[in-house]
Amino acid sequence: MSDIALSALISVHNEQAQLADCLERLSFADEIVVVLDKCTDGSQAIAEKFTDQIHHGSWVLEGERRNAAISFCNGRWVFEVDADERVPEELADEIRRTIETTPYDWHEILVDNYVGGRLVRWGWGASFGKAAYPGLFRKGVKVWGSQRVHPSLQWSGKKGPMLKGRLDHYVDRNISDMIKRLDNYSSARARDLRDAGETWGSTANNVRRLFSRFFKCYVLRKGYREGGYGLLIALFAGLYPLLSHLKAKLEDN
Repeated sequence: MSDIALSALISVHNEQAQLADCLERLSFADEIVVVLDKCTDGSQAIAEKFTDQIHHGSWVLEGERRNAAISFCNGRWVFEVDADERVPEELADEIRRTIETTPYDWHEILVDNYVGGRLVRWGWGASFGKAAYPGLFRKGVKVWGSQRVHPSLQWSGKKGPMLKGRLDHYVDRNISDMIKRLDNYSSARARDLRDAGETWGSTANNVRRLFSRFFKCYVLRKGYREGGYGLLIALFAGLYPLLSHLKAKLEDN
């Protein structure tokens, strides 16, 4: 059994603008593992200031990259984080306490999402944002699926209670970034659909999903509490499957 209790894992593609801010919040882990995916900027030089566990690669599928990244970790527990996320001290302390005492194999972590400097807590979900994610797990119990975006997950362990602390996620700088993210997500999903010989159902069904997802995010997940941002989140969540479907059906790449 490894002597390392906790590995903090981050995989990046050209994240020099925000990588240092993320890594400096990970000192509570026993090791920091950085995976550089086709990086051409200064991400490596920044990572070298925080760890010698740096790995290079070039992956087409997000799921394959994340599985490879987990394999590089030496800890009994793995905490996955992205470059646009920050770990407050309270959450770091809770993670350490959890891995020392929990009988479970994985835990979800609550997320506070920011658009620019604005905290937007309500309405996220339906493939356009995350209100929580399964980021803390024993090594070996979590396997990502082979997709480009929002890969599926397979678990072999027992889920524990959600942690109380919240991760800070600087998801978008502004509304233009939200629109670009929707375009990128739907294009990647369309490529996954074409690879599988699918178009994600009929156009009529995806139009229905637009309204059902909008209702889920805006009403059930209380996006209305966020004003215009909640409206945008619900709209983009509804558009995501429809755009992915139309791109898979009408485009070639």
